Amino acid sequence: MPGRTVASMSTAAAPAIFVLLWSTGFIGAKYGLPYAEPFTLLALRLVVAAALLGALAVLTRSPAPRTRAQFGRSAVSGVLLHTAYLGGVFWAIDHGVPAGVAAVVVSLQPVLVAALAGVLLGERLAPIQWIGLALGITGVLLVLAPGLSAGGLTIAGVAACLAALAGGTVGTLHQKRYGDGIPLLSGTAVQYAAAGLVLAVAAVSTETMTIRWTGQFVAAFVWLVLVLSLGAVLLLLFLLRRGSASEVSTLFYLVPPATAIEAYLVFGEQLAELSILGIGVATVGVALVLRPPRRRAGRQRQ
Repeated sequence: MPGRTVASMSTAAAPAIFVLLWSTGFIGAKYGLPYAEPFTLLALRLVVAAALLGALAVLTRSPAPRTRAQFGRSAVSGVLLHTAYLGGVFWAIDHGVPAGVAAVVVSLQPVLVAALAGVLLGERLAPIQWIGLALGITGVLLVLAPGLSAGGLTIAGVAACLAALAGGTVGTLHQKRYGDGIPLLSGTAVQYAAAGLVLAVAAVSTETMTIRWTGQFVAAFVWLVLVLSLGAVLLLLFLLRRGSASEVSTLFYLVPPATAIEAYLVFGEQLAELSILGIGVATVGVALVLRPPRRRAGRQRQ
């Protein structure tokens, strides 16, 4: 059936689309942060995204979270996935940590998710998938190795990256465990509202909250809201509903290579030969983790 074929193709393309969209977050940060402080930019971004998603949920008559527990779990996911992850990454980049270094730190998330998913969610990886995880992290390190020798890192910047890594890891596991029964649109709106509130408090406490509304900032802000906060995050939650937490988080391995390619196309940054090799290694690693496990012959005959 044509309808089913289109739906199947869309589902198959979803991981690649997610990687493409998510990787542009680092480009958007580089464009927007010169004109606004990190918590201020993120708080405004998430509040606007929450309002847009809330309106979309009303227009489409999407159900709201049914219980206080669902509201609370959505809020917890939002604080972990958006306040901790995005706040840590944006703060680190704004305080001198190279985007590539921040990307490689948070790309360690699949290793932590895979290790914890077996304990918390009962998920198990086959030996070939563990090999894929090792190849993925090796590929990411190869992609970014040429830029890691530049130095200039501070303890605070590294700590912010580690906080982002921890938030993304725990948030992915929490969302996978509790998020399936929560309506997608309204649940994500609650996530953004909770995260935006926490970030607004952080901005009021630590920043001047000054924004220079230049054309470049407006373009970056619109992209971050519509493409990242709406498109990419909704796609991430969709993928988490269809796949295991460890498999979905492995897609983050491809984000640094994709970011490196985008930086070359947008900013003219050259890719070293070692980085090109790393892109290939990371791609193979992700393919090994995401490939469907083989069923035993006995099970197939049943």
